Amino acid sequence: MDLRFLEVLLPMMLSGLRLTLVISLAGIALGTVIGSLCGYLLQSGLKVGKAAAEIYIWIIRATPLMVQALYGYYVIPRLLGVELDSTTVGILVIALNSGAFISEIVRGALTSVEAGQKEAGKSLGLTRAQTMLHIVIPPAFRIALPALFNQFIISVKDTALLSVIAVNEVTHQAQAYAALSFQAIPTYTALAVFYLVILSVLIVIQKGVEKKMR
Repeated sequence: MDLRFLEVLLPMMLSGLRLTLVISLAGIALGTVIGSLCGYLLQSGLKVGKAAAEIYIWIIRATPLMVQALYGYYVIPRLLGVELDSTTVGILVIALNSGAFISEIVRGALTSVEAGQKEAGKSLGLTRAQTMLHIVIPPAFRIALPALFNQFIISVKDTALLSVIAVNEVTHQAQAYAALSFQAIPTYTALAVFYLVILSVLIVIQKGVEKKMR
């Protein structure tokens, strides 16, 4: 295989990587906010809030991310009468998708904290909010961190599906090069290796963070 094609393809994929990381970081940050709120509602006594969270999670988990991207890019703007660029739609899709899964992570982490600790907070005269902030959330965050990091890695991989709405991330850049050069085999082989290296780095970082937390 002549590797000279990498002189053109690699800069294109690196350019796409910047957008991939921007979408992933922004999406997972917004998704964490959404997931934390929904996760709290799932284990709360608020029936309306819990029902709304369950419906949202059901819709997101029961539809493919690619369909969500297509719907968000072609349907929602027409229904609302607004214009959204593909990058903005990509961030929102990743946020809503990851938020549905993060909500289950948060719910599990909150319910895993022993009830005795909550009772201890009440006995000390702490309000419900103070008990949640100072007693429940710190250990729950440590419990949820590995799963949250894993969700971030999944979100990075999911950005590849956003090429369907022409987001210029890594996969879309590789598709553009393959279409122009007619070198599908070397292009997509390089793309697979590129993702393998990037995600392996993230996995190593994840292992290091988990080891430090333990």
